[in-house]
Amino acid sequence: MTLTKRAFTAGAAAAVAALATGGPARADRVLRVGYQKYGTMLLLKARGSLDAALKPLGFRAEWREFPGGPQLLEALNARAVDFGVVGETPPIFAQGAGAPLVYLAHEPPAPKSEAIVVPKNSPIRSVADLKGKKVALNKGSNVHYLLVRALEEAGLAYTDIQTVFLAPADGRAAFDGGSIDAWVIWDPFLAAVELSSGARILQDATGLAANHQFYVGERSFTESQPQAIDAVLAAIAVIDRETNGVTEAAARELSPAIGMPVPILARALGRQSWGVAPLGPEVVAGQQRIADTFLQLGLLPRPIQVADAIRQARS
Repeated sequence: MTLTKRAFTAGAAAAVAALATGGPARADRVLRVGYQKYGTMLLLKARGSLDAALKPLGFRAEWREFPGGPQLLEALNARAVDFGVVGETPPIFAQGAGAPLVYLAHEPPAPKSEAIVVPKNSPIRSVADLKGKKVALNKGSNVHYLLVRALEEAGLAYTDIQTVFLAPADGRAAFDGGSIDAWVIWDPFLAAVELSSGARILQDATGLAANHQFYVGERSFTESQPQAIDAVLAAIAVIDRETNGVTEAAARELSPAIGMPVPILARALGRQSWGVAPLGPEVVAGQQRIADTFLQLGLLPRPIQVADAIRQARS
């Protein structure tokens, strides 16, 4: 039985109740949080609200930044991260590699937050024009599935292009330097390249991929410390409620913390979705389709069942 909406809400309420009733005064245990340079988790970090939520449970947050979801989940597989946020594709590859991950919750779809971009003066006008071209992406990240689906819709095979696997910083350097023809990237890097270089969006994920954000946990930590996990999810829910509809203010708040201009963050946050929720059957089925697609392409080493990695409801 997967975690239901009622159980999710009850868990969050219990975590909030724990703050009121108190608990261990000392925060002498660590919850290692993997995050990326973007979104809800950055706001949570900037405001210090996670430590406030965890302290009554005897925990404090230790924040670890990663350039992308695959790198974050490598750390989770090494038991160096307890909780993190990633896109759709990284947990597929991580589960395929045997990582002890558990899906905990997700954010609603945000298909405009990832895209294939080309330089503003590029002769490439459609995805079909990418045949034979060099396309850079962070291997195993959320945009990997977008690329596969976009090629499929354009009548191209995955092997019709030259994939170049680069982390976001290296991808931007290659894009600016002209050594690649297109870049598949997500926000805020997407917004940054649009606004700073005039990059043109060739195709975003609309109609191709949901582009959910997933909150995941390391299995042994999730099972042994469910109250701490629930406290994190409750704190995320508060941030989502406070930020939805006021992304310009959130951009101003985040800008000095991460060194990105307000207009870039405002565009990126405006394309993000807000409203953390447990994984329902439709979301699980969507993840299974991604897994099956990568298996058919020979990119996933073995079949997986996404449902096996969903957090179970607590009795």
